[in-house]
Amino acid sequence: MGKGLFDMILDEIFDDEWVGKHGEKLTERELKLVRLFGRKGKTLRNVYVPKNNGETSEIDVLYITQKGIFVIESKNYSGWIFGDEKSTYWTAMLSNRQKNRFYNPVKQNRTHIRWLNQYLEGRFPLFSVIVFSERCELKKVEIESLTIQVIKRDHLYATVRKIWDASPDCLEEEEVNRIYERLKVLTNVDQAVKEAHVQRIKDRYQKSEEAPIRNEQPAVSVVKNKIVADPSKGEVSKVQTDMICPRCGAELVVRTAKKGMNAGRQFLGCSQFPQCRYVRALTTDEK
Repeated sequence: MGKGLFDMILDEIFDDEWVGKHGEKLTERELKLVRLFGRKGKTLRNVYVPKNNGETSEIDVLYITQKGIFVIESKNYSGWIFGDEKSTYWTAMLSNRQKNRFYNPVKQNRTHIRWLNQYLEGRFPLFSVIVFSERCELKKVEIESLTIQVIKRDHLYATVRKIWDASPDCLEEEEVNRIYERLKVLTNVDQAVKEAHVQRIKDRYQKSEEAPIRNEQPAVSVVKNKIVADPSKGEVSKVQTDMICPRCGAELVVRTAKKGMNAGRQFLGCSQFPQCRYVRALTTDEK
């Protein structure tokens, strides 16, 4: 699939940042259709959520509804899209075999959800939706998690409708308005904050490009700090990981089973327990 005339005009006249923002506007326009058909909500674009280290995590589009918050990552690529949930990078390929590699948007949105969940104190359902341009083809995109939606922009209405119809009401209209006002202030950051955010992304991407690529599947690096047992709790203390809970977006931590057949064995569990009870076994590479 090659680039059409519209794509070539965009590339010739505008830079990547403008093209990306244009895609976000188109996504926002699709949400107006969602509201028109009764699934009402409030939309915010370019929300800079604070992180613990003083940096920010920029969310492309939020749709705040009585069902919860749709966290939308917008991608305006052309061509064939290849990727899966676990790979560090995905690929957009044109008909001339030109390939453009970009960071896995599923991982990217997990990070957004993690910090948004922390900012909102984990009180609201968050739905992860990755939206690609209608001008691309999702040639081979493999997603295992049922809580993650990867779609083209013209399927956004149907996707929101599906999640909406399957989810109970959890917010009153007044709560939706309060959340909207609380998050709206995060869109009014000064230019210095925006430039710093963009520069950090560029620096990280440049470092990853310079590093040798051993394989497409990244080596798992779950535990960054030494695991120290906490006898008083019968489990390991909370340690920093680079794994995100697929259900709520919070950090996964390493724990040790205290009783039962698996007593003494370590596993990954959500740091928001008991609000979130996601667990999974540690693989050999992760231990």
